[in-house]
Amino acid sequence: MSQPDMPTPPWERPRKRQATARIPLTQERIVDAAFVVLDRDGYDGLSMRQVAAELKVAVSALYAHVSGKDELLHLMYRRLFEGADLPDPDPDNWQEQVKQFARDGRTRLLRHRDMARISMGQIPFTPDLLPYVEKLLAIFRAAGLPDRVVAIAGDMISTYMDGFTLEESMWQERYREAGDGSWDRMREEFQKYFESLPPQRFPNMVALADLMVDESNDYRFELGLEIIVRGLASYLPEK
Repeated sequence: MSQPDMPTPPWERPRKRQATARIPLTQERIVDAAFVVLDRDGYDGLSMRQVAAELKVAVSALYAHVSGKDELLHLMYRRLFEGADLPDPDPDNWQEQVKQFARDGRTRLLRHRDMARISMGQIPFTPDLLPYVEKLLAIFRAAGLPDRVVAIAGDMISTYMDGFTLEESMWQERYREAGDGSWDRMREEFQKYFESLPPQRFPNMVALADLMVDESNDYRFELGLEIIVRGLASYLPEK
């Protein structure tokens, strides 16, 4: 039997829905979302539309904080240098300082998929990055390298770092596409291929077949870096 005069119990009363607090859109959040898209979809899949979808906002909302994709890529590149610093020049230890600069740069680039492609398209001589470039040049000059060498040495190191890391990322992409492919399996296939080449036409490749693909990327990077730094050191004036 119904009780029309009975009050509604509090647990049966409709509850008011609390409005979800909206997080303000900022340049920082946009860059964060861009890295999410980059890691998931790669450089070719990175677009303002995809970043907006990741943030669940209209594309037009992004343009209040970022002028377009070019500025977004620059902001992502600049993010790489947050917290990074170079030590004061140490003439007796300059070679190791330069090597560590390259190692740290490679580590930063490898944190995100295809970041090397973004890095190679950026110009480091922007106001926010100039102090970083200045300190690298100071290390070279304090070591005693001629100015004509110093003027291109930093760019040469950065180009090696970017190019090596880009190749790494390209092979990582091929691993993903291969599905069950692994470096050990691919290395074995490459080695067999080089060994199978006609030795009369390719005597050096056949002789080096077991070495050309045998070493890790870390070893290859360090050896290339050693070659470059030794070359720079050859320009030091004789004491």
